[in-house]
Amino acid sequence: MREKITSMIYIFSLLTFFIACSSESSDDIAISDPINEEGLYFPPLNSSTWETTSLIELEWNETALNDLKAFLEDSDTESFIILKDGKIVVEEYFNGANSTTLNPWFSAGKTLTAFTVGLAQQDGYLSITDKVSDYLGEGWTDMLIEKENLISIWHQLTMTSGGDYRVSNTNCTDPICLEYLNDAGSFWFYHNAFYTLLQPVLDAAIPQGFETYFQSEIENKIGISGLWFQSGYNTFYFSIARDVARFGLLNLNRGNWNGSELLNETYFDEMTNTSQDINKGYGYLWWLNGKESYRAPASIEQFTGSLIPSAPNDLIAGFGANDQKLYIVPSQNLVIIRMGDSGGTNLLGPSGYDHLLWKKINAVID
Repeated sequence: MREKITSMIYIFSLLTFFIACSSESSDDIAISDPINEEGLYFPPLNSSTWETTSLIELEWNETALNDLKAFLEDSDTESFIILKDGKIVVEEYFNGANSTTLNPWFSAGKTLTAFTVGLAQQDGYLSITDKVSDYLGEGWTDMLIEKENLISIWHQLTMTSGGDYRVSNTNCTDPICLEYLNDAGSFWFYHNAFYTLLQPVLDAAIPQGFETYFQSEIENKIGISGLWFQSGYNTFYFSIARDVARFGLLNLNRGNWNGSELLNETYFDEMTNTSQDINKGYGYLWWLNGKESYRAPASIEQFTGSLIPSAPNDLIAGFGANDQKLYIVPSQNLVIIRMGDSGGTNLLGPSGYDHLLWKKINAVID
């Protein structure tokens, strides 16, 4: 996997300078945006300017930060950022990475798609209650038509499409791979193929197509500039770490960028709260901490207790392969980004990398 990821990143190495410059221009003396009424700072668009806050100002533990940095470097982290109230407190790069390094979000990019679906719904291009076959046509699965027609966009967002997870490749989006096991809505499984087909749904629903719409309605509005790249059946988003932080800040402020509402709060609340009764720890492609139980990818087991016991209960997160992390903690106005290679456990739950990482983070911020 690491060799494959390295080759993918190499393909884009020539684009790194272009993307970094387009998302953060050399206009370092640009006047920064003011603090908004929620007490959040928003970095200006098209500029590398980003205000900072020191550990001393926040009365955080600098000795513990050194321990956190050692842990991050030893666990193959490349990029790590902590925002407090929108300002950068910690920004570190390890293992040969720097501020212009592109990282794949992997499944953390599902949060980008969930946000885009909400935008498309409020613009009238689709409703999440629509049948998927309204956009992909009949026969997009290998199911009987009456079973296929049970699957809506909502089921794609909540991982409850009912497809057979016992197939040899749950990334495969070919109809022959999408077999029936359960009625849509009756079972939860992290079946990647049904999620992946959300972007073709958006392509069919939106006149200008998914990527152009994503660029105009998200990238341009918050100042990010990554790229979508297809790898096999999957499509991954690549960007610099500060782009992940900008998207995190947008969601910390409930879909509003410095007074400009991108996403309505009704959908935002649906997206970032328990979406169904089977997996309490899952919203619309977002993971939710602090619930009484959860289910994890590649498992049909239900686990009792919180997803990340060491993290704040109100944390919402995007998780990607090889421990890509987007953490948002509304109660503390925190956004935390971790990108790089696998931290070693690559598992969700109390024994996973998230739990270990949050123990280190808590020592800094408590």
